[in-house]
Amino acid sequence: MTSPRRLALPRAGLATREAAVLLFLAAGAWAATLIIARGMAGMTGTMGLGLAGFVSVWTLMMAAMMLPSVTPMAWLYAKTVRTNRTVRIAGMVTGYLAVWAAAALPAYGLAWLAGWLASRHPGAAHITAVAAFAACGIYQLSSLKDRCLAHCRSPLALLLHDGSYRGRLRDLRAGAHHGGYCLGCCWALMVILVAVGVMNVAAMFGLAALVLIEKTLPWGPVVGRLAGAAALALAVATIWAPWLAPGLHSVPRMMS
Repeated sequence: MTSPRRLALPRAGLATREAAVLLFLAAGAWAATLIIARGMAGMTGTMGLGLAGFVSVWTLMMAAMMLPSVTPMAWLYAKTVRTNRTVRIAGMVTGYLAVWAAAALPAYGLAWLAGWLASRHPGAAHITAVAAFAACGIYQLSSLKDRCLAHCRSPLALLLHDGSYRGRLRDLRAGAHHGGYCLGCCWALMVILVAVGVMNVAAMFGLAALVLIEKTLPWGPVVGRLAGAAALALAVATIWAPWLAPGLHSVPRMMS
């Protein structure tokens, strides 16, 4: 007879394959994001995009930034799937990204407001930049952030909840459930993109690395709190150095 351990190995191997596909998709999303960002360098606000275009670019950015950190959850989820594995994992990832696509709507409003203030009301833009950094710092240090991060760092607990879903939409619901906690954990970090520029590649890389560390490494929560303190420091520094928020201010040119 074949032992249970031997039966479990193929499923684990297939789950690893699905995780590798997710990482490959994340790499592709990063490549596409970098190509798009080259044509939008230095642009503020919505970067001239309409709502549909902004939602598309935002969702691509979120796929690049967030898929690496959701891969451990997807790996465990894949190990529980016995049939139609590819379709079901695709459904879970689609549900997850749908939450971040929905977040593009308020992000578009904030980006539009940032561009409008930067061009017409520099004083208000300055205050908004300080407020954006401060809001991020305060939330990073809040108990609500801690609760959402605890869920994101406990994929087994999420799987136990997701196991109650039934029907054709169960995988979409599971992905959306995890995406909701992920959004609750990371939304304040994304507000920084409004302050520094939505297509600021350096900021995207930094935030993606921070999210990955927060969710997967043992000392992630400590790093998250340090990031909150750094955001508060940036809020104070921006009072005297508005160029720290190029998404709401023009960066001063270097003297020739």
